Amino acid sequence: MSQLHLDHRRGLLITGLGGLILSADIPLLRLGEGETWSTLLLRSGTTFVTAFLVWAVWSIATGRVRTIVPGRAGFLVAGLYGLASICFMIAVYNTETANLVFILAFNTVFSALLSWVFLKERPKNVTFVAMFFMLIGVGIIVREGLSSGHVFGDLVALLSTFILSTAITVSRSSGKDMGFAAIVGTVLPMLVAAYMVAQNGYTVAAPGWIIFNGSVVTTLAFLCLAAGPRFLSGPEVAMFYLLETVLTPIWVWLVFSERPTYPTLVGGVIIITSLVGHSLWQMYHSRRRIRMRALVRHPI
Repeated sequence: MSQLHLDHRRGLLITGLGGLILSADIPLLRLGEGETWSTLLLRSGTTFVTAFLVWAVWSIATGRVRTIVPGRAGFLVAGLYGLASICFMIAVYNTETANLVFILAFNTVFSALLSWVFLKERPKNVTFVAMFFMLIGVGIIVREGLSSGHVFGDLVALLSTFILSTAITVSRSSGKDMGFAAIVGTVLPMLVAAYMVAQNGYTVAAPGWIIFNGSVVTTLAFLCLAAGPRFLSGPEVAMFYLLETVLTPIWVWLVFSERPTYPTLVGGVIIITSLVGHSLWQMYHSRRRIRMRALVRHPI
């Protein structure tokens, strides 16, 4: 088996694990029963401290100091992840969970468009078809948000998705491991949240859930998902955020008995169906390109 094929499988495993872990993020945030900025401060702070400890242990165990932020691209990625985290937290407290995760699934479309513009990876016709249907799905959800008073949260969720897709595209372009750079990005929301908490006070009823989320769930998910673009294309990495899209509403339904509205379910089904079909097609052709490159490098 070629090294390219092994790297691709490794990327699928790492990124898939990250997406699965990330699906617990929103339920844990809501279990904390805190206000927006206090929750963001506690979550970002525990994530940063835990990541620093992981980096220190890794460096001691391997005998070499691992680069935390690889160059200018690393600082850009860190900043983008920080901005995405701020927008995500605002959206958590200003829209329904189902609306949020379905809109976050738009990540794949943004990643494909940004790869086209900046990496010259023109989307195939099937990608444009998927984008068309996904726009319909997101439009249904946002329209429902207008009638239910969640339009601000829906738009902030869409902004978070775009920023996250930009971070994935920059990571893919650099070809460097951005796992720790994504964690360093938590410094920005931590500083912003600290300022807001100083102005308005600190309120988190059950901090244990947020600490567990920041120290375990968010840290592992960020490390896995941010490392994915080193082995996979942007749309492939974005596909694994689908696990959060599919699983999070289920966890919220089971824990909080919060059922998505009918328009949200319709829009979500359209988005997921389009994404799954497109992502399977993308993965098939990606593996095909890897096999072709392997044959060129190792002709019989």
